[in-house]
Amino acid sequence: MRVSDTVAIGLALRKRRKELGYTQQFLSDVTGLSVSFISEVENGKETAEVGKVIRYISFLGLNVLLEER
Repeated sequence: MRVSDTVAIGLALRKRRKELGYTQQFLSDVTGLSVSFISEVENGKETAEVGKVIRYISFLGLNVLLEER
């Protein structure tokens, strides 16, 4: 999936989380990320910490791929 902004990333993560049947609370419990952080990322917060976002992405079984345009 190609994403061009934080809102698209958040929507993709929310979609994947729901596909897996995970609640934000469950993810918080198993990843150590706060529910508020997860919510902010899913709502497209532009200043979310990159390392934490990558950890969240990885936990959902997704990869981050950067490629030249």
